[in-house]
Amino acid sequence: MESPIAANYKARAGAVNLENKILLLQWMENCNIHLVQVNGQRKYGGPPAGWIGKIPPLGTEIYIGNIPQEIYEDKLIPLFQSVGKLYEFRLMMTFSGLNRGFAYARYTTVQDAELAISRLHGYEIQPGRRIGVHRSIEKCHLELDGLPFYLDKVILTTVLGAVTPDLEKVSLFASPNMDMRNLAVLKYNSHQAATMAKRVLCEGTLSLFGCAIKVEWLKNVMKKKLYCKNLQKPHFSISQMFTNGDPAPSGVHCLYLICEQLNLGQPVYKIKFLSLGSHGWLRFSYQVTIPGYSDQFTGYAWLIGDKLIPTDKYEQAKEIVALKILAKLGYIDD
Repeated sequence: MESPIAANYKARAGAVNLENKILLLQWMENCNIHLVQVNGQRKYGGPPAGWIGKIPPLGTEIYIGNIPQEIYEDKLIPLFQSVGKLYEFRLMMTFSGLNRGFAYARYTTVQDAELAISRLHGYEIQPGRRIGVHRSIEKCHLELDGLPFYLDKVILTTVLGAVTPDLEKVSLFASPNMDMRNLAVLKYNSHQAATMAKRVLCEGTLSLFGCAIKVEWLKNVMKKKLYCKNLQKPHFSISQMFTNGDPAPSGVHCLYLICEQLNLGQPVYKIKFLSLGSHGWLRFSYQVTIPGYSDQFTGYAWLIGDKLIPTDKYEQAKEIVALKILAKLGYIDD
C-alpha cells in the first residue's frame, strides 16, 4: 500500500525520475530520516540526531563523483554508512530534482573516511557505472580583492559575519593587483561554510560598499605570500576621500564622512569634563558610540581649556576624540 507521504508527493511532483523520488520518500519515512535542502544541496545530519561533541576534524570528509543522476540518498547513505558512522551527507541537486552527479560525506573519524575511500572507490553502483571516492579538498579560505581602502577589519568582519555564518577570521592586506584597494583573506570553520559563503558573496554581493569585489578561493600564490609574510599592510588614506582640492577637513568631519560612506550611522559623543590641572590643562572622559560599529570607544584625554568658553571646550574635546578614533581604526597615524 502506498504511504500518505508518497501519495501526496506523487500528486504534486513533476515527471522527472518520479519513481525513484517516491522510493526516496518511502525510505525516509520508514527509516525516520530527515533531509534538508538549501542552496542547491540536500543534507543529512551535520550533526546527526543525538550527536554530542565538536565537528569532526579535517580529513573526515570525502568527495563522491560519477553518481548517476537518478540515484538518491536511499541508495547512497546506506552504502556509505556500511563502512562507518556518518556525521553528514550532502548531495548536490539540480532544480529539476536530479542530483548533480556528486556528493560529500563526512565521517566521525579520519579512519572511517580513509576506509570508505579504499573500499568504495570504483564501486559499481549501477551496471557499468562506477563511482569515484576521494579525499575531499577541504578549502576553508576565500580571498576578496578590490575592497575600498576605507574599510577596516572590524567593519568588514561585522558585515561579512552577518551574511556568511561560521566566519572565523578576517585578515586584511593591500591588494597586489589594484591601486588603493585592499584584499581580505577570510577563514571559515569548514569547507562547507566556505563553499556557502562563496556562493552567497558571488551571487548576492557582486558590489560591496560601492566597489566591484572579486571573490575566489584562496590561490596557492597568495598562500605562499601569506606564509612568507610578503603582503603589504592595507591601504588607509583619508586624503583619498577628498578630491576637490579643498583643505583637509577636521577629524570630526572625516569620521562623519567615513561613517556616512559605510552606512554605519553617525557617532554619538558623550564627553565629561573632570578636573583642571596645571598650566590650564583640562582632563575629560569620553564615550563614543557608532550605531553600526561593534566596539565602543572610551577613554580619557586632555586639552588646554582654562580660557575657553564651554562650547569651544566641547568642540575641541570632540576633535581630539575623533582623531583618536581615526588613529585606532588605522586611518591616520597615532
